[in-house]
Amino acid sequence: MGNKRLAGHLAALLTIIIWGTTFISTKVLLTDFKPVEILFFRFVMGFAALLLACPHRMKGVGRRQELTFVLAGLCGICLYYLLENIALTYTMASNVGVIISVAPFFTALLSRLFLKSEGKLRANFFIGFVVAMAGVALISFNGSRMELNPMGDLLAVFAAFVWACYSILTRKISSFGYPVILTTRRTFFYGILFMVPALFLFDFEIGLEHFADVAHLLNILYLGLGASALCFVTWNLAVKVLGAVKTSVYIYMVPVITVVISALVLKEPVTWGSVTGTVLAVAGLFFSEYSGKGSGNSE
Repeated sequence: MGNKRLAGHLAALLTIIIWGTTFISTKVLLTDFKPVEILFFRFVMGFAALLLACPHRMKGVGRRQELTFVLAGLCGICLYYLLENIALTYTMASNVGVIISVAPFFTALLSRLFLKSEGKLRANFFIGFVVAMAGVALISFNGSRMELNPMGDLLAVFAAFVWACYSILTRKISSFGYPVILTTRRTFFYGILFMVPALFLFDFEIGLEHFADVAHLLNILYLGLGASALCFVTWNLAVKVLGAVKTSVYIYMVPVITVVISALVLKEPVTWGSVTGTVLAVAGLFFSEYSGKGSGNSE
């Protein structure tokens, strides 16, 4: 059991490391693509990769199970990313970064309502949450001041809530007993389906000629194969093994990974604010995960 849980933690960590670096690829692609175009291409590519990896069909899916896949696709693939991208057009990226990190808190609350298997939430989870959020805020507002924008900030809160819903639905899906690649692929299918109407709202253009640029091609491959196909499988695997609450607290690490990659790749300066924030975010993560027996949740 110990090895299985270790594999779950490593899967969550790998996912977060890749998700924390996607901003570089997205920045490169935004020179020629709209956000909704990047989303559509990456998830279609991710779906195709999962289909190639495991071309088998899922058999014996009941109506209630199918509805769970539909809702997971709507929340985790379509709504979350659209809400996050729209929020970024209204408010600062630093605001969105902090607000999205509230997702583990929403996940914890929803797990108490809908997932009896997740166990009791202990004080260390909430203390870890406060410590981590202080760190995330220090990283995000390092050198800048917070400027409230009700519309953008509210959309970011909704995005965090939607991701929490996706985490709960993923936990439910893991109990169905199907292979993780097949369940992730089915979720992608519904997510892409729900994304189609949004393409018309945001003036979607195919623009495949842009992929003649090697940089664009490599970055969309990274987002499609790495951040989408691989990461959603590893994230869902982590949720299956660790539970929705324990896995969700790894979200605290996203701003930390972003700071590290910005310093290493983009040569952005490292300040005392970002260092202190990183220490607090990591401390909050460990406190939520490991402080006390059965911290966060119990299997």
